[in-house]
Amino acid sequence: MTLNKTVTATDPTGGRPVVPSRGERRPLGLGEIALGPGFWSTLQATNAAATLEHCESWMERLGWLANFDRVAEGRTEAERPGWSFSDSEVYKLIEAMSWEFARSGDPGMDDGIRRLTARIGRAQDADGYLNTYYGHPNRPARYTDLEMGHELYCVGHLLQAAVARLRTSGPDELVEIARRAADHVCAEFGPGGREGICGHPEIELGLVELGRALGEDRYVDQARLFLDRRGHGLLRDIPLGRAYFQDDVPIRDAHAWRGHAVRALYLSAAAADVAAEGDDDELLAAIEGQWDWSVARRTYITGGMGSRHQDEGFGEDWELPADRAYCETCAGIASIMVSWRLYLATGDMKYADLIERTSFNVLATSPRSDGKAFFYANPLHQRVAGDVASDDQVSMRAESSARAAWFDVSCCPTNVARTLASWHTYAADVGERDVTLLQYASARVRAELGDGRVAGLEVETAYPDDGLVTVRVTEPPEGSMALRLRVPAWADGAVLEEGGRQRDVAPGVAVVDREFVAGEEVRLRLPVTPRFTWPDHRIDAIRGCVAVERGPLVYCAEAIDLPDGVGLDHVVVDTSVRPADRHGQVVVQGFVVSGADGSARWPYLSDADVNRPPTGAPIEVRLGPCHQWAERKPTAMRIWLPTLCP
Repeated sequence: MTLNKTVTATDPTGGRPVVPSRGERRPLGLGEIALGPGFWSTLQATNAAATLEHCESWMERLGWLANFDRVAEGRTEAERPGWSFSDSEVYKLIEAMSWEFARSGDPGMDDGIRRLTARIGRAQDADGYLNTYYGHPNRPARYTDLEMGHELYCVGHLLQAAVARLRTSGPDELVEIARRAADHVCAEFGPGGREGICGHPEIELGLVELGRALGEDRYVDQARLFLDRRGHGLLRDIPLGRAYFQDDVPIRDAHAWRGHAVRALYLSAAAADVAAEGDDDELLAAIEGQWDWSVARRTYITGGMGSRHQDEGFGEDWELPADRAYCETCAGIASIMVSWRLYLATGDMKYADLIERTSFNVLATSPRSDGKAFFYANPLHQRVAGDVASDDQVSMRAESSARAAWFDVSCCPTNVARTLASWHTYAADVGERDVTLLQYASARVRAELGDGRVAGLEVETAYPDDGLVTVRVTEPPEGSMALRLRVPAWADGAVLEEGGRQRDVAPGVAVVDREFVAGEEVRLRLPVTPRFTWPDHRIDAIRGCVAVERGPLVYCAEAIDLPDGVGLDHVVVDTSVRPADRHGQVVVQGFVVSGADGSARWPYLSDADVNRPPTGAPIEVRLGPCHQWAERKPTAMRIWLPTLCP
């Protein structure tokens, strides 16, 4: 079924980050949905008011923006500020500003985009090549380090920025810069050209979306060519192996995500796009299979992906240590990108479930509440409180117990910015004659169905604090319509109320299919009482532990909430007592184990030790949503809590 159509920047159905030309579902355009007060609108407002300017000011301060000026003026030198991929951060910032301009209409955003575009355009070579690290006097030659140079990666982000601009404001200088850059890539790496690929996938994503936006099939064809080349050892081997680049196995033959997590996920997102454009069922099935395998065996309870620091990558099946979890913020965002594309292609709610989990527990965890500091890595266990990161210094460390204002490799802040600016486009979609609510937030929706009719809805909810979602039909279409509401996989006991009746609904999707009248309401009640979650017994690192979830939120314990002198490693949880919600504060019952007084002892127990009941009175252990951890100050933290031995 083909639901999508050619759109213009002024068309309310336009302005979508992902626009497959065919598929089960059509995502809403920026003009079809607007968030009301709540969790995600607060994050979007902070992103607009603080994060975007924060990112630009740091890139200006560090000379990353001036790199474009140096190229334009012929002043390149052997020393250059920033890593080889710093250009990409400028492009991600412009993408974020484009989505934000479309969302809010802030003219300052438009001015900023034009200002940055002018600096970028002056640095572009006559043949379309655009990079400030390679290909200029005193700098390395073009395409001499396809493994680690990131030249094509940077172009991919340029193309995605241009797509955002084109879909929200129409063609302009940035779009023409991107077109010339894409033409250069096709000429250089197309049939008969260099038989190469980029060590960091991203060019493929940019080419597909630009091809869709401009109606240029050759860009999609070039993306397909890059995908087909990967997995044949075109990149040189490195100590981490070719799996680091996903150049070890052809993408159609891989059974799981492996190697560098962000690279693997960007590649899979591009493959899903190429599969949608070419009706390539085999390729789509390959990515679905990799998603299934990796989510079942290589994904954290938070939705985080990547368990190894050494390569920022996936471990083997069940290798999910809490304290050594890397879970890069960018990998969480890339996971959302893959799941969204697979959902649009298949309509399967499991993809929307993972988007929700990752959005609340990785994406929302990264930025500090003021939008000016970020987590790069997202561990599930912080053993000791680290130092407070200076808001005026570049952090050299990705892993920290405090958010940092900026990083030496600062890919995550701009990635967070572009995702938050467009997050509401993941919240709902339409089919031929239905509207589906996928992510719950207060919102106004006025969407065109696949059959051309228009439906208007108003959603009211305090989710995730409260599980009640009220949907009011403000503009019913003529004839019947299916209103579909996602029931999360965790929501056993959900209830749907409509037309004076109520019924239990199972996880998956609840459907009301009939004619509606203006003003009538449908209510979905999701059970957001706290619950224990247990790990699969094959995850060795957390065997004997339990986690606590409430609705879509994963909870954690922070050391600063424990009694004086008691550390997180002193506490075990009594799972015979269910977690409780005390006026919004989740608590579990625990005991302080022997040795909490600091006395030394052998750390391996006898049968007698294991079976000895705990002494002392139980204590209440307060838990908070993991997205709030370290907001008060750096502290030890853990999500997986040890349980009393049987």
